[in-house]
Amino acid sequence: MLILTRKIDQGIVIAGNIHVRVLGVDRDRVKIGISAPLEVTILRDELLERDQNATEADNKNSNSNKSGSIENQIPAPTEQKETPTGT
Repeated sequence: MLILTRKIDQGIVIAGNIHVRVLGVDRDRVKIGISAPLEVTILRDELLERDQNATEADNKNSNSNKSGSIENQIPAPTEQKETPTGT
């Protein structure tokens, strides 16, 4: 992790096209501005963690439904046609 010290109205540039600027400081809060191309997704840490946890829970539920269901373990019966017997 790179650690930098910036003052209000100072910033950094990431990969040449993402600009991060300190807009203000109020007690224990720092207000930052981020300017990036539209194709770059920017998420707060807590939202990313929430989405990852929800995805993991969905995957766990879908996996338990697939393996725990008896319908998925026994093949469906196939139709058999009656054949006439000769007498």
